[in-house]
Amino acid sequence: MVLVKNGQVASDYWQHIEDTDPLPQAGAVTISWARWLSERDSITRGPSELGVRLPNTIAADDVGADAGRFGLITVTYPNIGDGRAYSQARILRSRAAFKGEIRAIGSVVRDQLQFMQRCGIDAFELPEKALTEDWLAALSEFDLFYQPAEDSRPWIARQRHGRN
Repeated sequence: MVLVKNGQVASDYWQHIEDTDPLPQAGAVTISWARWLSERDSITRGPSELGVRLPNTIAADDVGADAGRFGLITVTYPNIGDGRAYSQARILRSRAAFKGEIRAIGSVVRDQLQFMQRCGIDAFELPEKALTEDWLAALSEFDLFYQPAEDSRPWIARQRHGRN
């Protein structure tokens, strides 16, 4: 797996812990949403050390106030035709005001990277066979947009009226 974060190849310092594994005393870890729900009162890690893997079947509004406890939230694309993670990312950024890393995992495809980024996703797990430079280019293929989005890029209507 290749990790791209903020438009660059990055190292992944997060350790992904299974539900049956004990939580290590130190280091940045991610846990499943189910584990978070069952153990939230006993988990004492700070927001920079704890991440959660959010399945796409969970409404992002359900994360709510808990979002601030996490340094990383992964959103899952189980297949190319399932776009619920776009909505999750957008809601986490806009309604929950989540400032941490939102990472796309699963069936991440090159042609959708910029759309994912516009929804607030700032990190992507690319397939092993990905030509990284080509995939990075996808993040800047378009520079004019008709809609406002979470990435705060100016959109055409505002540009027409001189307001970026």
